[in-house]
Amino acid sequence: MDKIWLNSYPEGVPEHIDPDSIPSLKALLEEACSEYRDLPAFTNMGHTLTFGELDQQSRYLASFLQSRPDMGKGDRVAVMMPNVLQYPVAVQAILRAGMTVVNVNPLYTPRELEHQLRDSGARAIIILENFCHVLQQVIEKTDIETVITTQIGDMFPAPKRMLVNFVIKRVKKLVPAWALADHIPWRRALAEGKWQTFEAPDVTSSDIAFLQYTGGTTGMAKGAVLTHRNMVANVLQSSAWMRGAITPGRDAVITALPLYHIFSLTVNMLLFMRIGGHNVLITNPRDMPGFVRDLGKHRFSMITGVNTLFNGLMNTPGFEKLDFSTLRVSVGGGMAVQRAVAERWQEQTGCVLLQGYGLTETSPSASMVALDAKRFDGTIGLPLPSTEFSIRDDDGHELPLGEAGEICIRGPQVMREYWNRPEETAAVMLEGGWFRTGDIGRMDEQGRTTIEDRKKDMILVSGFNVYPNEIEDVVQSHPGVLECAAVAKPDEHSGEVVKVFVVRKDDSLTAEQVIEHCRGDLTNYKVPREVEFRDELPKTNVGKILRRQLRDEEKRRAASGA
Repeated sequence: MDKIWLNSYPEGVPEHIDPDSIPSLKALLEEACSEYRDLPAFTNMGHTLTFGELDQQSRYLASFLQSRPDMGKGDRVAVMMPNVLQYPVAVQAILRAGMTVVNVNPLYTPRELEHQLRDSGARAIIILENFCHVLQQVIEKTDIETVITTQIGDMFPAPKRMLVNFVIKRVKKLVPAWALADHIPWRRALAEGKWQTFEAPDVTSSDIAFLQYTGGTTGMAKGAVLTHRNMVANVLQSSAWMRGAITPGRDAVITALPLYHIFSLTVNMLLFMRIGGHNVLITNPRDMPGFVRDLGKHRFSMITGVNTLFNGLMNTPGFEKLDFSTLRVSVGGGMAVQRAVAERWQEQTGCVLLQGYGLTETSPSASMVALDAKRFDGTIGLPLPSTEFSIRDDDGHELPLGEAGEICIRGPQVMREYWNRPEETAAVMLEGGWFRTGDIGRMDEQGRTTIEDRKKDMILVSGFNVYPNEIEDVVQSHPGVLECAAVAKPDEHSGEVVKVFVVRKDDSLTAEQVIEHCRGDLTNYKVPREVEFRDELPKTNVGKILRRQLRDEEKRRAASGA
């Protein structure tokens, strides 16, 4: 396919970036800390870490990691914590030591944690005390030899540090009892590293920066091997796309999605470090009233999130009173942005909710809507510089413009492989370096792509393809609906029919009203045959609705004859 999207590129955005212009992600971050030394880098719970302080603290921790017995370049270090100031320090320290970051979801069960630690072969872990009781249950089954433990307030000055840690542990009782032999407290690790000599390793572009595990919603999580070159490329691609949008030292981004998630890791942390931006870390975005209060304390230029986060904010009292005069960029990713949510967001904030697209395997950003867009258009925008899209059929053959097929991506941000899974790697990589995303989409004449749905989420009604995103967009536009999810319900006559799960905003809303609302915008076979109301929908830790869990419930019901 010709690169027709280049004809629609925003002014000033280059067609290509040079991923080899910076030798490693380590070098990129060190350069940023030097250039923006006195500027604010990260703020959390009222305390700010400058780029210079980040540089200093990460060097101390890198020296400590190097001093550990049998720890060296290339070893994997797990990081298990939410959005706290220790996270960027830990990640930069691991990269500076020439080691590999293994991000771990803090809400993992013992089974999930054991799998990821064993699969990655991690030798060390940096973990918030709140989750040590989970590690305690599995550590003997892993290769972990060094455990660095930290408390939420450990980066704060005294007496705030002691007060925060006391309240978290003794008042709110958020730290279950745990016992791990020979663990090293965070502050001790930094203190010891301060007096040790840091020996900067030779880190190359082909070295592994992150083993970034997929969400695990389709089975046991597998690690995408993301090299320093992959990550540098994606930071440079995103930076080129956002050229001129952020002013170093003045602009802040609200970081509510967890930094261990690839979207927040690259787009918020790494990109904003590259351009001298200021990250405001939200530790617990599920506390929506607290989140809104935090927003009221900052003048911010950018916010990223998933559809459910934006929707939740707008349904929280006090949000409508916030000052959005400095907000210039709102980006939704991780799941489809619903039109009703996007239109309401623009109405309330005056800022267009832009949709981006990517996957863990693409570091993650692959495409984005232009920053000067005037309104939400439902597309995922144009491929980023040095990125190619191709729409293909099940046999890997390219389809004509306008036809729906699997989105395939080629670019320097595409992962090297799945960790220790050659067969699964071969299943997603086509000849010529093309990565099969598993997402169904179509490209228009301007080169913009619209996501139809995940292959596995597609509903087949009497031979007709029905895409849940389309159904959810229509259902969500009903004023009485707070959230919704559409899945396939087994049916003996048509194979499958559409069922929607709805969380009500209006308690008087009925199933008949939802179905009648859909009849006005959907052809008959797409109209939901059943509506089930729930108090809440199952979600991942970043707020992405788990359709698979709902779909599996329907399959079990059908199998049991219920």
